[in-house]
Amino acid sequence: MDENRIQVPAEESGERIDALLARTFPALSRSLIQRCMEEGAVTVDGRPVKKSARAEAGTVIELILPETEELPLVPQELPLDIVYEDRDLIVVNKARGMVVHPAPGHPDGTLVNALLFHCGDTLSGIGGCKRPGIVHRIDKDTSGLLAAAKTDAAHRGLAEQLSDHSLAREYEALCCGSFREDAGTVDRPIGRCPTDRKRMAVTEKNSRSAVTHWQVLARYRGYTLVQCRLETGRTHQIRVHMASIGHPLLGDGLYGAKCPDKGLEGQCLHARRLRFTHPVSGEEMQFEAPLPEYFTEVLAKLGPEI
Repeated sequence: MDENRIQVPAEESGERIDALLARTFPALSRSLIQRCMEEGAVTVDGRPVKKSARAEAGTVIELILPETEELPLVPQELPLDIVYEDRDLIVVNKARGMVVHPAPGHPDGTLVNALLFHCGDTLSGIGGCKRPGIVHRIDKDTSGLLAAAKTDAAHRGLAEQLSDHSLAREYEALCCGSFREDAGTVDRPIGRCPTDRKRMAVTEKNSRSAVTHWQVLARYRGYTLVQCRLETGRTHQIRVHMASIGHPLLGDGLYGAKCPDKGLEGQCLHARRLRFTHPVSGEEMQFEAPLPEYFTEVLAKLGPEI
């Protein structure tokens, strides 16, 4: 068994234990932690706790992870744009339209299926299942750079950097409207939308802090190309934050206009740069993926910069 223990600091007192553990160990999903709680594998000072339990300062929380299981995932030989690979990790430039994880409606044809085929037996087992160590995700219709761990040590190291914000991610997004300023920060908490479970929203209820730093790269008539640097990594963070300040991403039917624009099906968002410290060698790693064809074609349709 793999054990994780934390002593609750005073400032975390009162927080739900499942949320605290999910933030402390970002490689673990909250649903996995809740399942462990249901099975009595989460204890406070040696006593099992319920899913709704809240942390108390000074107590010791222990999480016992399940043994690694095989998932019913099928390795598939799919196109992969591999930017970098060694025995510990792999960095890919994900194509727009590819789902990262299998999910309802997308049982296969995902990045995980492709990595299972490419990596074979050299996969991280963190999280109670044998799978590529996906530490951070990008949406189906977002293209660009994503790192995955091939060993448990690399997974833990990348997850720690994601947690302390030293794993730097920069995106380029094409937004609707004209920004009045050249740069700024959106610091607004994000949680599940209370009226539509498919959407995330800026909300104080059941939310987590979210910070996006943005900078204008180019201005067009009616649109603005911005660079977004994530300080946190919430679901749909850039899409939600940009929409919250009145500049939804072009083509984003979930948070912006419902009708497709410029022939797009999905948002104009690209994970352009990725920077982190190699979790095993300690080497500083930096990668960049140029804007893909779908993105540059849209920019060309917008005409000259203003």
